[in-house]
Amino acid sequence: MNKIEKKRQKEQYVVEEMIRLYCRKNHLKEERQEGQMCPKCQRLSDYAKQRSQKCPFMEEKTFCANCKVHCYKPEMREQIRQVMRFSGPRMLLYHPVLAVWHLICSRK
Repeated sequence: MNKIEKKRQKEQYVVEEMIRLYCRKNHLKEERQEGQMCPKCQRLSDYAKQRSQKCPFMEEKTFCANCKVHCYKPEMREQIRQVMRFSGPRMLLYHPVLAVWHLICSRK
């Protein structure tokens, strides 16, 4: 596996964990099965993975928020913003290693 593919997988993992955290804290248990995301959050996660797979700037960019081209549909873009606003600060509590890694990469 090459460096770019590793980076892509790491980014996808971080985004998925942020969406999982958001879903777990904001959506009722009735809306989701045990250990799974609700359908709306699962669609967002799948969409984010799809966009990441097709990203032509993966080699140079750090994260989507820093990218000059926004490839998300407006509706999905707003959903991912809500997730990031909610989950970003909480990642320090739930996934401290990922949060620190994200901060370091964002500063580069």
